[in-house]
Amino acid sequence: MQAFNYNLFKNKDMKTTIKTIITTVTLFALCITANAQKAYNLDVKTNFSVFGTSTMHDWEMKSASKTGTANLTVTDSKLADINSIDITLPAESIKSEKKSMDKVAYETLKTDKFKNIKYVLKSADKVNETTWNLTGTYTIAGVSKVLKTQVKTTVAANGAVTIQGSNKITFTEFGMKSPTAMFGAIKTGEDLTIKFNLTFN
Repeated sequence: MQAFNYNLFKNKDMKTTIKTIITTVTLFALCITANAQKAYNLDVKTNFSVFGTSTMHDWEMKSASKTGTANLTVTDSKLADINSIDITLPAESIKSEKKSMDKVAYETLKTDKFKNIKYVLKSADKVNETTWNLTGTYTIAGVSKVLKTQVKTTVAANGAVTIQGSNKITFTEFGMKSPTAMFGAIKTGEDLTIKFNLTFN
């Protein structure tokens, strides 16, 4: 009768045990990650504005229509990680107090071809508990540019996450021409400031 190989049994049993432990730890880690990360949607309270200048006066345009999602990690009521942000803004939802100005703006934005303005996050680096440096792609008038933005963040008692920041851009870098009016008598400045106050629930 062949002798019982105890070592062989022991090695197989140990390998099985190690595999079980690794699998358990992996599943546990995945559960923690899944629970920590959460999908958020853009709230209606979100504000988006574009500021500029002209030879006549400074101007502002606002949008009341936008959609967006984010995947964020909140731990102990603090923003621990910004995993993704994706914002879509219908270009013709941006409006001023004057329809004539809106018409010129839409021509500049080439809204007949490019219906949306988009922002997609590429990476996020934490500076401190409330300050982050974001790197993301803006697509405006069909041209995409990667820009860096420093933002301030807060987490409300109800769990809503607010991200505030701004970017300075120019018409030229997005392939647009500074608009004019009244046969060139009124000229718009080259520089623009995009300001946003994003609230995610």
